[in-house]
Amino acid sequence: MKLLYIDDDDDIREIAELSLAIDPEYRIWTAASGREGLDLAAAIRPDVILLDVMMPEMDGPETFAALAQEEDLRAIPVVFVTARTQNHQVAELQSLGAAGVIQKPFDPLSLAEQVRGCLADNFGC
Repeated sequence: MKLLYIDDDDDIREIAELSLAIDPEYRIWTAASGREGLDLAAAIRPDVILLDVMMPEMDGPETFAALAQEEDLRAIPVVFVTARTQNHQVAELQSLGAAGVIQKPFDPLSLAEQVRGCLADNFGC
């Protein structure tokens, strides 16, 4: 499964990449910004995108909206990764059409399983 992780924080991207690489089912790409993520998504056509909510220039919801504008990318499930997980914040992300929300800081040992939960059962993560 091709997975694209978009986050402006170098350390979090590295932890996520190492965490997901433990699972042989995932092939991981990372991007440091929404714009870079859009370009990479168009090039690799990932099966799922993990997307940070708070990023400079183009935040997660803006990146999500840009993905939805692209015919070849709009069907890719997007899971937001954020520290903002109060009920109303999660509901707002869900209303955008996200496949799920994973709370930061995430547990590196269970991240792959959380992603699977989001994909198997909408918002089951």
